[in-house]
Amino acid sequence: MYPFDPHHVRPLFPALSELVAGRQAVFFDAPGGTQVPQMVIEAISDYLTRRNANTHGAFLTSQRTDETLAAAHAAMADLLGCAPHETVFGANMTSLTFALSRALGRTWGPGDEIIVTRLDHDANVAPWRALEERGVTIREVDVDVEDCTLDMASFAALLSPRTRLVAVGYASNAVGTINDVATIIRQARQVGALSFVDAVHYAPHGPIDVQALDCDFLACSVYKFFGPHVGVLYGKAEHLERLQPYKVRPAANTSPERWMTGTQNHEGLAGTVAAVAYLASLAQPGAPNRRAALQAAMQTIQAYERTLSERLVSGLLQIPGLTFYGLREPERFATRTPTVSFRLEGYTPRAITEALAARGIFAWDGNYYALSLSERLGVEAHGGMVRIGLAHYHTIEEVEYLLAELKQLATTH
Repeated sequence: MYPFDPHHVRPLFPALSELVAGRQAVFFDAPGGTQVPQMVIEAISDYLTRRNANTHGAFLTSQRTDETLAAAHAAMADLLGCAPHETVFGANMTSLTFALSRALGRTWGPGDEIIVTRLDHDANVAPWRALEERGVTIREVDVDVEDCTLDMASFAALLSPRTRLVAVGYASNAVGTINDVATIIRQARQVGALSFVDAVHYAPHGPIDVQALDCDFLACSVYKFFGPHVGVLYGKAEHLERLQPYKVRPAANTSPERWMTGTQNHEGLAGTVAAVAYLASLAQPGAPNRRAALQAAMQTIQAYERTLSERLVSGLLQIPGLTFYGLREPERFATRTPTVSFRLEGYTPRAITEALAARGIFAWDGNYYALSLSERLGVEAHGGMVRIGLAHYHTIEEVEYLLAELKQLATTH
């Protein structure tokens, strides 16, 4: 690992030069989708210029498209630590999760149980709740409202021989909590249950190793780690071969092709290859292969983002009238991403984001689809929360600017 300087990568992101209110915009909306480097934009453009065709044809552009798909599978395999044929692409994580839940649900019914959590994005809740129409029972892990962490005792109490699957987020897209997914996966396996990990929010913030986790499935979205709008599903080969997805008859019966419904977003897959290449480029030279470079790069990102988190959280806690949700102790920041949510007395969350937007700071308000958490915290009926989400291209100076503007809002209301 080596010291990371965001100023070295910021010029690679054209969007970061956008001017609002006479200064460069501050894109603190990263959990909803990160900005992309120029190399991703060029890869998408190159595909549409030189490769634009459907697959498996006898002609040049179709062959180039086949090469693009193969490269995308290989790139995601290196990012996640699996085999290329264990990666599935789709429109987004939500669509892929619904497709998987339908395939799994074919064999489940009354007496079977699925465990979800109140900390998750609804894309890792609603697809499993859809199986209630087959008689499946949904159990929900509670959260500790004091620090927005999963109640692991609640989880252990819900596990039983009837549990068929545990669906858990790697990290909360609302408050940044990184869950102990390794323990959850291990305990699920002890009762014979499958594990599904939603890594959409975690993927841009830390290394992923599906082999070490031993999860059965894991999903993420490329647009959350500096690429285009493409969803990715990892599944153990044995499951992708065993399960029966819904598909059109002429589609291939081999995996992963039979899971990839219809024509894929080919230009998005070209951008996916470039996004992974960008991440690998952040590692120091000398890595033996792309997988090693990616692991090193993500560890570097993780270390740098922790410094941002420490300043952001400490500054927010000093603002009068601010209610902070989630982990706040620096010694626990290894278990959080640089994503925070809060409310400010005297303002609705929307009023805060509108005021920040006028100052060139882009932030989200609401529940960000983490509906169960927003309800559990008692804020859903009151506009939810304000979310600030950082990425490795952000700077301490941007954090200080945000804190100064929030302090002014707090003291002038």
